[in-house]
Amino acid sequence: MSFIPGSTAWLAALCLSRVLGATWFVAYSAVLPLTQVAWGLSGKEAGLIQSAFHLGYLISLFIVGFLADHFGARRTYVLTGIAAWASPFLFVFFADGFWSAYWLHLLTGLCSGGTYTPVLALINDHVARERRGRAMGFLIAGSSAGYAVCLAMAGLALNFADWRGALAIVAAMPVLAWIFGVYCLKETPNIVHARPAGEPLLAALPAVWNNRRGMLSIWGYSFHNWELLGLWAWLPAFLTAALLLNGSSPENALLFTALTYIANIAGSIVGGTMADRWGRTQTILLWSCVSLALSFAIGWLIALPIALLVALACLYNFAGIADSSTHSTVLAESVPPHYLGVAYAVRSVIGFGMGVVSPVVFGVALDLFPNEPHTWGVAWMTLGLGGLLGPLMTWKLHRQAASARPS
Repeated sequence: MSFIPGSTAWLAALCLSRVLGATWFVAYSAVLPLTQVAWGLSGKEAGLIQSAFHLGYLISLFIVGFLADHFGARRTYVLTGIAAWASPFLFVFFADGFWSAYWLHLLTGLCSGGTYTPVLALINDHVARERRGRAMGFLIAGSSAGYAVCLAMAGLALNFADWRGALAIVAAMPVLAWIFGVYCLKETPNIVHARPAGEPLLAALPAVWNNRRGMLSIWGYSFHNWELLGLWAWLPAFLTAALLLNGSSPENALLFTALTYIANIAGSIVGGTMADRWGRTQTILLWSCVSLALSFAIGWLIALPIALLVALACLYNFAGIADSSTHSTVLAESVPPHYLGVAYAVRSVIGFGMGVVSPVVFGVALDLFPNEPHTWGVAWMTLGLGGLLGPLMTWKLHRQAASARPS
């Protein structure tokens, strides 16, 4: 089969590869309630292990951004993908407590950046602007589908295996992702955008920092990440607690959480499509405000009937992801192509840095108020408080774009 760069088949193949490759991103969250008991972890320690992945991931994305600009997105994707599929098996085989899990999960994050930033650059290179927001939306939807697949597979596997066996099944999927990704990119040229004569690669860093539109996009994305990555880290545990409170079987928590990631898929596609048709910043403002409202509310609603709570969680995940692809599209359209990789690298350090901290802050809030009626309400509010500045950054971006248009 032929995959012409920028074609529908090419994009679909990249998205399918993303589905399989993204499964590991929430693998630890899928078994967090089990490992927390098995290893005697506090809420803070459990959050730190999740944050370790984000810490490694942000370092990886920073490095990969420079590699993609210097060596080309396709070549970077193919070579770094080897580490992305090999490292999860080390966690599966050797994690046996807080410190080993922390360092091994950090390693898996450190090896995973090559599966994301280069693909964004490939879409920016080969997909026309009028289709780009939707294309980015489909890619982010692929990530969400991978999260749902991970949780569903892990939930089913836990019926006949322990948490380590469930993770082994998940770890096999990034292997398939890399094989398929290499195959679908075999006809895609490796483009290296020329820098101005005499300009060193590191000159892109101050150029990004001084690009006001680009930095507003980066800050908006970063506050969005505080909320979103905290949500993904703790939603399975929250639904487990809700099921226990309602006297239901906690084994269904992963399947319910997987359902919310299906809402992620719809959110990514709807958000990307809205960005192409209605406007980039308008789309971000709408969905970021809906997501914030749910961050402040959902923890206080833990005693709701489980069907209603899962429906709210689906809406939360829908709104939380609906602006993600648009953030990526706005940044790609705000900086010159020869330092787009570095712009994504800067965004990764700041944005995923937020994602490193927010699950820990969430866990600390749980530890501060153990077994209190308001425990989960306070914990979820930490995500809302951290995400409040996101819409403000986007509003400034919107005003700047409006003032730049000719009257």
